[in-house]
Amino acid sequence: MTTVMPPVSECTVAGCSYNDHGCHAFAITVSGTDGHADCGTFVPLTIRGGLPRAEAQVGACSRTDCVHNDALECRASDIRVGFDHDTASCLTFATA
Repeated sequence: MTTVMPPVSECTVAGCSYNDHGCHAFAITVSGTDGHADCGTFVPLTIRGGLPRAEAQVGACSRTDCVHNDALECRASDIRVGFDHDTASCLTFATA
């Protein structure tokens, strides 16, 4: 079975090295604890990194309490990343 990873449709975290008018990481990891879904790929450096084209996807998600999580894979159509609780977070995260 082929799994299509959902794209990162928006990232508003300007302080992340992968964000240059969109996420340029190949794939991100969503992690976190206590009801927070943090972007585990967030890198706060002054240099820019990643791929030349912005096509980031969700590679893994450890937030098993999210309604979009199925066997540690994100099944949302796309996700948005932004600041929440002073860190880069998956804003698409939702519990049942």
